[in-house]
Amino acid sequence: MEKKLSSLLSVFKFEAVAADGKSPLDLDVIGMTPVTDVVFDSRKVTPGALFFALPGLHTDGNKYIADAIEKGANVIIYQGEITHEDRLKIAKLIVRRGIDELGDKYSTLPVFLKVENAQTTMAPVADAFYDSPSKKLRVIGVTGTEGKSSTVSFVWQLLRLAGHKAGFVSTVQYSLGGEAQANPQHTTTPEAPIVQKHLYDMVQNGCEYAVVESSSHGLSKKLNRLGNVAFDCGIFMNVTLEHLEFHKTFDQYRDDKANLFRALDEHDHVKTINGVKQIIPSFGIVNLEDSSAEYFIKATKQKVYGFTTNGMAGVAAAKTGADAIKLPEIPEGTPYLKALEIAAARFGISFTIDADATRAGDALKADASAIHKIIPVKATLPGAFNTYNIMATLIAVSGLTGVDFETLAGLVPELKPITGRMTTLDMGQEFEVIIDYAHTPSSFETIFPPIRKRCEGKIFALFGSGGERDLTKRPLQGEIAGRYCDVVVLADEDPRGEDPVTLLQGIAEGARKAGKKDGYDLFIIPDRPSAIRKTFSMAQKGDIVLLLGKGHENSIIYKDYTMPYDEIAEAKKALSEIKK
Repeated sequence: MEKKLSSLLSVFKFEAVAADGKSPLDLDVIGMTPVTDVVFDSRKVTPGALFFALPGLHTDGNKYIADAIEKGANVIIYQGEITHEDRLKIAKLIVRRGIDELGDKYSTLPVFLKVENAQTTMAPVADAFYDSPSKKLRVIGVTGTEGKSSTVSFVWQLLRLAGHKAGFVSTVQYSLGGEAQANPQHTTTPEAPIVQKHLYDMVQNGCEYAVVESSSHGLSKKLNRLGNVAFDCGIFMNVTLEHLEFHKTFDQYRDDKANLFRALDEHDHVKTINGVKQIIPSFGIVNLEDSSAEYFIKATKQKVYGFTTNGMAGVAAAKTGADAIKLPEIPEGTPYLKALEIAAARFGISFTIDADATRAGDALKADASAIHKIIPVKATLPGAFNTYNIMATLIAVSGLTGVDFETLAGLVPELKPITGRMTTLDMGQEFEVIIDYAHTPSSFETIFPPIRKRCEGKIFALFGSGGERDLTKRPLQGEIAGRYCDVVVLADEDPRGEDPVTLLQGIAEGARKAGKKDGYDLFIIPDRPSAIRKTFSMAQKGDIVLLLGKGHENSIIYKDYTMPYDEIAEAKKALSEIKK
């Protein structure tokens, strides 16, 4: 793929300068510069690429400009000042490149474009380079503290089951129109050039739909990773305390997530899908049990559909009387799905839904308060919380395709869970083993109650907490696990630059508050493989072992190194050792 730089210049503000950073350049001349790729990692620069020199936490991206030029970058977008030392390196490379590549297709002096913020500039530039691919797809965004990855996968799966070609991007997996494959980056929302490239590939592969996991980092205006994505449907699952090391306050965290709903108002939803120009339905979907539901409803001018279990799929299911959680009132005029008769078992769930209207589109267009239909739903998805994910999925697919709820519910049994989300391991052991990504207080409050309710023996919970992240959540994790579980085992998750034992002691404080005693029903074993084996050695028939916090991830991050790690593989290895 190749574009002229002139086709990209109108989408952002810049100052065109020579390599010395001072002399202005003629736009007519630089506009003819060929651009073959948009990258932000100097290691991935190829001849003709446009390179973004991004500021980092520990280093200045301007230090990598010389590397990019040496590899053939034609355009450099940077901010701030380039040091004298780095300018000397750049000057020498430009001279050498001009001599070595004389007559070559990409033989050109690199163009330097100075901007106020290189990070936020990536989105409009990448969007322009890839011909605004989100305007050629029906785009669904999913945000929330928990449930994003599963809901993204379920929406993608249900669209395919309904006969539509779709792609998706999530923390765990992605698809560009074919079968799902593991996401090697393991970032919830990748940088803008990657997002736009994925969307472009979906268009090239004939996709009608794109489902995008939309993290608070991706939606934040500070990073702008999802900038210029033309969303048609926004799904809000929940918002609890998380990532405050980045957002600083809960209000800012919530506000950043709500940018997904604001984005619904930023374009006219007239798109060309597979060559056909059409108006795309636009709407929001909210979890009405979350206290921020109304905040998200008010964040957009589009119609909003809701869903609720009356608290029966979450923590409220295990509480009664004075301890029951009071659910927020449903905003007047909001059509919604309601789940009834929720039954969760080891290998699946069943419930019925009371639907306003028979299709989401009908309820979004008019008052359907007098129209109700009871629809049975069965799924081979463990965990009562998947009721939320399924209802959000039904609304999204119905609203965009026009297919009625009953027809779509008939396809739900074919939905498959994603790796690392309530993944069960059965290697003939007497106790149950479940692997899940749950790593926040709110996710613990969601998954523990239904497991406690059905467990015939003891519950063992093994988990840790991410280093250099929210300190306040650690004792809460320990306290919640201490209340619901019989034995708590604390192990490394991603300590990063923190001392592993000190980090785990912060979690242990909460567990002790809940009555757990060190060496009896509370154990601190930083080495995760050893912790798993200790936990398995204590488990007996009828017990349930929960391995939490790692799920699909493929490493454990320490201060000076990253250890390759696969929770499922490690657990299987440990179970095989027991059998021997």
